[in-house]
Amino acid sequence: MSFERYTADNAALLLIDHQVGTMGWVRSLPFEEMKRNALMLAQAARILKMPAVLTSSMEDYAQGPLLAELADILPAAFDARVKRAGIVNAMDDPDFAAAVRATGRKKLIVAGVTNDVCTVFPVLSLVGMGYQVQVIADAGGSPGKLADNMALRRMEKAGATLSSTNQAIAELVGSWATPEGREIAQRLIMPSMPQ
Repeated sequence: MSFERYTADNAALLLIDHQVGTMGWVRSLPFEEMKRNALMLAQAARILKMPAVLTSSMEDYAQGPLLAELADILPAAFDARVKRAGIVNAMDDPDFAAAVRATGRKKLIVAGVTNDVCTVFPVLSLVGMGYQVQVIADAGGSPGKLADNMALRRMEKAGATLSSTNQAIAELVGSWATPEGREIAQRLIMPSMPQ
């Protein structure tokens, strides 16, 4: 099986339900780590000029609004976000499915909250539709480690690739020597490393 790298020219970023309430339900990894990683992905997409699709579910309820930082990083995608009215599988929402198709990309980098509900079902649908999906495990999470592990295993078994934020960004960049690579290294990767 040959390896074809995910690049800004062939991939799109999908961020599913990075909402303040939903993220507060996660216990499989620390809130700040998950938030930092989701925002790093958004910033990388902006720097690399990669298509991004955002969605939220029931923002006026316990799930809460999307992270406010996403409006600063990806203003157009934030304004165009698909506000689902409680539909669990985002791909069952015609507007979200249309937004994914409109990217024109068959490779998708997906992060969502929670992995055991909001990420797993659209990923299963996307893989079934023939998309190549890379799930960023540390930019989402679940209410417990076991629930998160089960969701990640189910997605991987279905054909999704599991990855981490740094790994996905490094793959997208391809070379730290490019202007975009240098900017991402200096602004995103270096500051996120443990001191």
